[in-house]
Parts: sequence; structure tokens; C-alpha cells
Amino acid sequence: FVAHCRLSLCIFLDHLIAYPNKITHFPIYRPILKRSSDMTKSPMTKSEQLLRIDDHDFTMRPAFGGPPIPVGVDVQVESLDTISEVDMDFTMTLYLRHYWKDERLSFPSTNNQSMTFDSRLAKKIWVPDMFFVHSKRSFIHDTTTDNVMLRVHPDGNVLYSLRITVTAMCNMDLSRFPLDTQTCSLEIESYAYTDDDLMLYWKKGNESLNTDERISLSQFLIQKFHTTTKLAFYSSTGWYNRLYIHFTLRRHVFFFLLQTYFPATLMVMLSWVSFWIDRRAVPARVPLGITTVLTMSTIITGVNASMPRVSYIKAVDIYLWVSFVFVFLSVIEYAAVNYLSTVQERKERKLRERLPCTCGIGNPDDMTCDPQISGYTTMDVNRTANYGTAGNYGMPENGGRQERMLAQVVLRDPQLTGQVKRPGYVNIWIDTHAIDKYSRVLFPGSYALFNIIYWSIYS
Repeated sequence: FVAHCRLSLCIFLDHLIAYPNKITHFPIYRPILKRSSDMTKSPMTKSEQLLRIDDHDFTMRPAFGGPPIPVGVDVQVESLDTISEVDMDFTMTLYLRHYWKDERLSFPSTNNQSMTFDSRLAKKIWVPDMFFVHSKRSFIHDTTTDNVMLRVHPDGNVLYSLRITVTAMCNMDLSRFPLDTQTCSLEIESYAYTDDDLMLYWKKGNESLNTDERISLSQFLIQKFHTTTKLAFYSSTGWYNRLYIHFTLRRHVFFFLLQTYFPATLMVMLSWVSFWIDRRAVPARVPLGITTVLTMSTIITGVNASMPRVSYIKAVDIYLWVSFVFVFLSVIEYAAVNYLSTVQERKERKLRERLPCTCGIGNPDDMTCDPQISGYTTMDVNRTANYGTAGNYGMPENGGRQERMLAQVVLRDPQLTGQVKRPGYVNIWIDTHAIDKYSRVLFPGSYALFNIIYWSIYS
């Protein structure tokens, strides 16, 4: 050190003599003071040294060879995204948290504060290998980084949290659709560790499951969430602890009332209008029946297009097909009325062709009817004659139709002991609308009874 100082002094004096006016250009050697190193920017992560990551084999579970390690689980449901009847599944986003103790990760601490890490450290230590049973798709969110959190306490207790979206299978019973209630389950299980190595349990029982109050679905009302624990057996590997998240959903029926039930009911009621239309108005009654039938077919097709092809009958199928039968029967009813009216007109035409026209029929009270020719009894003729004589066309009080029919009548002559048969025209009240009259009452009454029974069963 003394030699170094002498050398520096000699160089300074020589420079001062040679350059008396340029002292400032002389390089002065000053001691360099090193800044203290930043512990957080050290090439070797201090947390890894503190946790002794390299000193242990973390491919093995904690306390390997000893009793099973208990792993507590709690879940916070962030959203219930979709429920699909066609695919028989649901999609849920949740926070999955694991709790266990690994003494290999214990570290000394004066203030007992935990250390929090991201997914980079989670890949270097042992974590439970959970998976979702019967899941179709699942992923860990990675925006803006992997949504993984690892928190280690000084005593070795570990919290491992993930934000996951999973699409899992839900076996739905649609026999009461759309007046149904569905229960779906999300199942969590260890993939590799049996119950001899890992004991999976809900950390706080039913309180381990928390839900966001803002969770809502357009088609369903979420009634309740609850948890259960069971053992699952695999013949080749053994018994595993399995955790269940059950949630019950009740379907909103108002949408289906507006889109399915009300239109179907209106089509049935529209088909009844034909009962009040004259039977001779074929262009009015036939298109009305065909239109209602085709509309019901469209409604049935539209409902089944958005449903899975199940092999059993749904509640909505019962309602729609019964409504379709009512609409179809209204068309058949008019076919029956039209056919019977045609048969009756043929009989009248045959009578007209068989008997000549004879006018001047006397007192209607002296007329009898030959049942073998006309098909009407004396009582029918006498009763109808009270409404008017030949040539009087009107409507009776009960709304029936008055028709003039050719009949073989028998005139009683009080001066003769016998009876003289003479053909002639008489006014006879023939109710050709009997089927329509009965249908006006039977169809609405039967459909109302069906609705009472249907809604009392499925409501």
C-alpha cells in the first residue's frame, strides 16, 4: 500500500511540473465504493434457497410411506355460464383452492408472514393432481398470466388456488320438460393417489362452497348448492376420495308458455270456429281446418328441433300432441257432417224422383206419414206441421233448420172408413247440424278437462 502511494505521488508531481496549467486533466484515482446487492435481483432466487427447493425430491408426496396426506378443498363458484339440453352438459367458472401441509417447505420467520408465488414456483414443488370426473373440456385462465396462486406459510402449510372453467356432463331427465327441475354435479378427484396416499375432504363442510350472489341464468332458477363426499372404486387401481358439488336448477316456464303453450291453445280454439260455420260453406271450413293442422305441425317441429332426440315422451310432447289431435278431430268432424248431409240429400233426391208432385194438401192434422217410404213417423209430421203449412220456411226456436222434404203422406177422410194415400210435399224439421251442436260443447269441455288434469300433474 505504501509503495502504491509513493508511485501515485511521483506521477502526480511529474505531471504537475510538465503541465502546470492542466492540473484539472490529471486523472485522480479515487477508491470505488460498491453498492450493496439487491436481494430481490440476485441471480439465485432467495425464496428457493429459503424453501430449500433443491434439497428435496418434490416428485414424491409429503410424508411418503406414512399415513395419507389430508388435502382440504374449498370452491368459490364465479359463474354458471350455460346449460345445454342438447349436449347434456353445463359450463362453470370457479376458484379451486387446495390446503395441505408440506414440512419440506417450512422456513424460519420472525414475523410469521407467508410468502406468495405464482405458477413458476408451483411447477417445482408437489401439488395435488386433481381432475374433474366426467368433464368434457376444462382450462386454467391465463390472462394476463396464469391464474395460479401459491401461498406458503412458515410452518409448511400451503394454499394452492386456481381459476378454472370446466364443461362437465349433466344427465338430465327431460320427461317433465319444460316443467322440470334438474340436478347437476361437478365431481373432483385425485387422478393418481388413492385414499391410502391422499385423503381428500371439504375443508369446512357445506361452508366450503361459496357462490357469487349475481349468478343467474336465463332459463333456470338456481335453487341451491350443496356438497357431498363419497368413495369411488376402480377395479384396476383401487379406492379414491371424490368430492361432489351439487346444484339444483328449476326451469323458468314463462318463456315456454308464450312460445309454445299459448299458440297451441289458440290454434285449438281457432279450430272450434268451424263448428259455427254453415256446413255448406266448404271453402271456409276446409282451409280453416288445414291451416290449424299445419300450424300445430310447425309448433311441434320447432320445439323438437331444439331438444335432444330422447326415446321417451316429454311433458310438452303430451300437450302438443293432444292439441294436435283436437285440431285434427275438428277436421274429421266436418268430414263426418259433410258425409251425413250428402247421404241425406241423396235420400231426398231419390224420393223426389220416385213420387210425382201433388199440390193441394188439406189440413195438416189429417196427414200421416208412411214410415216405409219417408222414414218419418206420424208424430214427426204432426209435430213439424205445427210450425206452418206447405211453403212456410222459417227457423224454429231451438235454432234448427227447416227443410222441405217429399214424403208419402196419408190423408184421412172423415167420411170414409178407409185411408187414401196421396203423395205431397210437407215441411219437416230436420236437424242436419246435430254433430256440430254436440261438438260445440264436447270439444271445449274435453280440452278444458285435459288442461286441468295436465297442469295438476306437472305443476
